[in-house]
Amino acid sequence: MRSAEISPEMDGKKVTVFGWVHEVRDLGGLVFIVLRDREGFIQVTLPKKIIDPETFKKAKKISRESVLRVEGTVKKEEKAPNGFEIIPEVIDVLNESQAPLPLEVTEKVPADLDTRLENRFMDLRRPKIFAIFKIKSEITKSIRDFLNREGFIEVQTPKIVSTATEGGTELFPVSYFEREAFLNQSPQLYKQILMSAGFEKVFEIGPIFRAEEHNTTRHLNEATSVDIEVSFADHEDVMKILERLIAKVYCDVLENCEKQLEILDVKLEVPEIPFERITYDEALEMLGDQIPWGEDLDLQALKTIGSKIESHYFITNWPIKIKPFYVMALDEKLSKSFDLMHGYIELASGAQREHRYEKLVENIKSKGLHPESFEFYLKAFRYGMPPHSGWGLGLERLVMSMLNLNNIREAMLFPRDRTRLVP
Repeated sequence: MRSAEISPEMDGKKVTVFGWVHEVRDLGGLVFIVLRDREGFIQVTLPKKIIDPETFKKAKKISRESVLRVEGTVKKEEKAPNGFEIIPEVIDVLNESQAPLPLEVTEKVPADLDTRLENRFMDLRRPKIFAIFKIKSEITKSIRDFLNREGFIEVQTPKIVSTATEGGTELFPVSYFEREAFLNQSPQLYKQILMSAGFEKVFEIGPIFRAEEHNTTRHLNEATSVDIEVSFADHEDVMKILERLIAKVYCDVLENCEKQLEILDVKLEVPEIPFERITYDEALEMLGDQIPWGEDLDLQALKTIGSKIESHYFITNWPIKIKPFYVMALDEKLSKSFDLMHGYIELASGAQREHRYEKLVENIKSKGLHPESFEFYLKAFRYGMPPHSGWGLGLERLVMSMLNLNNIREAMLFPRDRTRLVP
């Protein structure tokens, strides 16, 4: 049984539990073993007077983080975790842990992030770290449930592709038989093709790969993206879907992850919708002369804006010249695009797409790219492509912003960055 399945009301009942040895406290005539499973802690209490001598002797020598099976009787005890303890009859050491440990699971001795990531299997045993991924699981479930209820079809697009989504060189090449291929940096082109196929509303939750040589607290080279695409919708329509999704995720985490939020000491509030909207031009006005018109907003600029706006907000109407070829223009200078921000962290980016074939070819050429490289994509625009819009939301960035994590690597089980390829 797991710790969450046992209660003080089961006093006198025999149970079998499994877990890792979190702590051993030897008080001479009394030994406490604190057993940890994924739901919490179980106190195994061994009074020398009533415990088999061999079992008592064995318990005193068990090393921390060893894996145990314990058979015993539940005893109501208000001072114990969850109000009960187990008086054991049998203690089996299923696997003995070596000593010393590579890092301290009880969190009495802090470890730096590099040490934690190099020993990630041990780091993930820490209740605070496990809580992050329990919440991340709930966030993923909430997103999937929300989009399913909204009538979206879940899809899986290729992760090995022949050309870049947006052009450029920020791609990981792979050997693909006699040809060179690349790890996909976004499902963008394929979800647009599905609009031509008549799917109308699709979503995907999957990995993306960016060969960017940055090494910041907000970037990963392999991340998880939540993408949607919607036919017969403009950028305003999909912004409304996005803000409703974010609010629903917060609701579900608050409802279903109360214990994990308490462990992390995180106080969440459901953001009010609609989120505040500011245009790119209005953002520049907030910054004074800090950024010339037509340039992207750097980290310091985003921190300045984020400090002035509570909760989530959209930055809309970005200059068309800094957007990918598939983004639709609003006028000669601006685009029908948006970024969803939380503080200084960009959570999502989206836009209405250019669905007119001739204009799309023109856009590709204007970016210095070759239309023939995108023939598989452009073909779908020649035979009935509806107007459509969509966005991509970074799952790890959402987790990072919700839980106030200092580094996005903490939101990925086994992060991949500029220097880390193992574990």
